[in-house]
Amino acid sequence: MWSVWLSVISGLLIVFSTHWLYRWRNPKCNGKLPPGSMGFPLIGETLSFMVSNKSIDTPLFVKKRMEKYGPVFRTSLVGRPVVVSSDPEFNYQVFQQEGKLVERWYMDSFSKLLHGLDASGINAHKNIHKYLRNMILGTFGTEALKEKLLPKLEDAINEKLQCWSKLSSLEVKKGTSAMIFDFTAAQLFSYEPNKSGENIGESFDNFLEGLMAFPINIPGTAYHKCLQNQKAAVKIITNTLEERKRNPEIRKGDFLDQILADMKTESFLTEKFIIYMMFGLILASFETISATLTLAIKLITDNPKVLQELTEEHEAILNNREDAESGLTWKEYKYSMTFTHNVINESLRLASVAPGILRRTLQDIQVNGYTIPKGWTLMVVPSALQLNPRTYEDPLAFNPWRWQDISANVTAKNFIPFGAGMTSCAGADFSKVLMAVFFHALVTKYRCTAIKGGEVIRSPALGFGNGFHIQVEAKHDG
Repeated sequence: MWSVWLSVISGLLIVFSTHWLYRWRNPKCNGKLPPGSMGFPLIGETLSFMVSNKSIDTPLFVKKRMEKYGPVFRTSLVGRPVVVSSDPEFNYQVFQQEGKLVERWYMDSFSKLLHGLDASGINAHKNIHKYLRNMILGTFGTEALKEKLLPKLEDAINEKLQCWSKLSSLEVKKGTSAMIFDFTAAQLFSYEPNKSGENIGESFDNFLEGLMAFPINIPGTAYHKCLQNQKAAVKIITNTLEERKRNPEIRKGDFLDQILADMKTESFLTEKFIIYMMFGLILASFETISATLTLAIKLITDNPKVLQELTEEHEAILNNREDAESGLTWKEYKYSMTFTHNVINESLRLASVAPGILRRTLQDIQVNGYTIPKGWTLMVVPSALQLNPRTYEDPLAFNPWRWQDISANVTAKNFIPFGAGMTSCAGADFSKVLMAVFFHALVTKYRCTAIKGGEVIRSPALGFGNGFHIQVEAKHDG
């Protein structure tokens, strides 16, 4: 009798498992799904996606599937159905209809770091996104850069370079991460690392790589380190917020002051929202800029011709000044750095720091005869566009001169280092100005020598293996 029941139960389990496996591999769709594979149940193709590639090229995970399935394919990452797109026309169409076809979406690991302050909450209240964008532009946008940030940036960068010139070796990613973290945090809540008791900016050098790791909170894992660093940053922001609330007469004139004033009129501005929103802004700024700047320094160091033309352009700026000791002006940045802007664009193109720009579909979307179901994640891969040999000749070569002839029509759909559409990065100008100011100070006052490291990897975020170590030496010392 028992053997009969065991046979029935085992048979039912086999039927159930087979059906479940079939449904996993063949998700429901009101049409024809894009080609691809959903991988193993639950984990999908996550492990393959996270494999490191010792190359600056598009991650092998994406490249192999593009070759097999075409520019749009389906997969599953960390338990979520995903459609990956490297089709510039489709991507452009989607970004132009944000809010109708798609909405912002973040990885679960990123949402956990922000304690629920994720895209879904912001998407549900459209005025929140508008408010945040206006606040960010007010602090880091073009007008703020012209009126007050440019000289502050130059002073901060000069101070860092002077400190670095006293070191026998500098790990560039670590150094630039700390520099950008400190500067951004200073504008947001007047952070002063020398007075805080610990310089947490130095611990954020490989944060994005940890964020892209499997979200397992076990000591020793990259994700665990991310959480520890997040807690340290959140603690400092929380302490600063509490101090300001206890002492309302303290006015620093920073981002936090304005936010606290707006708490009286904006109901969504809770203390938790403010703390994790500010942490999110710091994270968004320092990681991508520092990775791109590190790559740029390596590429310039490896290319004497680029370094020579860059140096000549910035020395010409000094020679054309009435007062050689005066600081950079907005006019010099806009009109006297033609080659510098080309170097920045080329560095941004090659860096393609973000492994993907994520959106969630709000309705079924048709593309190339296929249907992307409502509720799926859409991942647009910047490197697949920006390193495409059909768009950029010899795409892996560092060639700033290519930007002399690239038309706006090409860049509109094939150059998206700051995203695209209505919700493109509000800090784009800040990122480019910071890099330009850094190059100006570096090539006019210092020389760099590569010491060791510099291996470029994608895991799938841009990284530098065992680091990139240089020596920074003041020119007048030689």
